[in-house]
Amino acid sequence: MPVEIRELIIRAVVDPHKVDEHSPASNAPAFDRDALVQACVDETLRILRRQKER
Repeated sequence: MPVEIRELIIRAVVDPHKVDEHSPASNAPAFDRDALVQACVDETLRILRRQKER
């Protein structure tokens, strides 16, 4: 029997004053903000269409 997760809560504490030079995120390439926003919009619209079909 498959399990469906309907809600996922993620909490994080961010300290903007702490800089860790050894973290892998500091070496990560810059992302394309417009592409990320477009991907989020596309996924949101896909989910809304799927819910409307039900």
